[in-house]
Amino acid sequence: MELKGRKFMGYRRDNGRVGVRNHVVVLPVDDISNAAAEAVANNIKGTLALPHPYGRLQFGADLDLHFRTLIGTGSNPNVAAVVVIGIEPGWTNKVVEGIQATGKPVAGFWIEQNGDHNTICAASKVAREYVQYATELQREECDVSELWVSTKCGESDTTSGCGANPTVGDAFDKLYDAGCTLVFGETSELTGGEHLVAERCATPEVREKFQAMFDRYSAMIDRHKTSDLSESQPTKGNIEGGLTTIEEKALGNIQKIGHRCRVDGVLDKAEMPDKPGLWFMDSSSAAAEMVTLCAASGYVVHFFPTGQGNVIGNPILPVIKICANPRTFRTMSEHIDVDVTGILKREINMQEAGDKLLEMMFRTANGRHTSAEALGHREFVLTRLYESA
Repeated sequence: MELKGRKFMGYRRDNGRVGVRNHVVVLPVDDISNAAAEAVANNIKGTLALPHPYGRLQFGADLDLHFRTLIGTGSNPNVAAVVVIGIEPGWTNKVVEGIQATGKPVAGFWIEQNGDHNTICAASKVAREYVQYATELQREECDVSELWVSTKCGESDTTSGCGANPTVGDAFDKLYDAGCTLVFGETSELTGGEHLVAERCATPEVREKFQAMFDRYSAMIDRHKTSDLSESQPTKGNIEGGLTTIEEKALGNIQKIGHRCRVDGVLDKAEMPDKPGLWFMDSSSAAAEMVTLCAASGYVVHFFPTGQGNVIGNPILPVIKICANPRTFRTMSEHIDVDVTGILKREINMQEAGDKLLEMMFRTANGRHTSAEALGHREFVLTRLYESA
């Protein structure tokens, strides 16, 4: 498939970025603001609350990541406007100010000195205005190079490394050539294959930064005396699907970055890239956490290959599921967007499978709901580094 010159219909934001969805988000800063945020979303149809369990007594790098994730989520081009609700004004305004840099409408409200009733009432009035603003926005023609596409796999098995993951790799090669901005991660699931990723780094500086990220993860494993990753990597589902070691899993995981892509940069969790190309982001391998981090980094479409079957979605980042396992497609077809079981049956080749995924990407970018969206999967899970103070 020739991608250069291909167009899709997207929402261009004030900062020039292009989204494929048009959400009005009600974003709680902390766990005790969830009820107020959900009440606003209940009052104003067309808004989307993003409750989560964190935000009080965090500190240091953990607190920095918390703010980076919330601000990145509100800044994502798939979001048209944001209502921020917190318990007090300091942290609330910090999130508001971070999102304001994008130029999109954003307003903050806090519960202390106001109570739930007044906060919900005031926030609901603004949310209603934002919904009316957002529903007047029109899609416009955009070049494929303006798409930011992320990937993460889940419930992998032998068909993942042989079929679904290389399908993503073929699509990534084509998107890379077209000048798109791409990301992969799952640091733990590179174990045993990290040298292969290091060899793909575009410069010695990128390679050094990638190795530092991987070594940081390895040191954490060593500190907790869990060097065998027992019952975590591979997971029970991976083992049932035929993956017996983390090294096998890593070799399948790396298939997602194709053959022509170079690793052009390295990101810490929820950081945003500053140029097109393929980026590595240090991240958890937990599905909902990784996809949430991709959304916070500004990605607008996500490729999710699965073997045994994974139901993950995200509130603002459409998750396209790809599967090459005939049993999974038979038993969980409602969760699968792209059927590539024909690879293992030798009915289609890898290039044709990659083209099927890219066609689904364009359909999704133009407005088609993914299976996860249609089924209501809105998993929003923040990554946590430390216990609370």
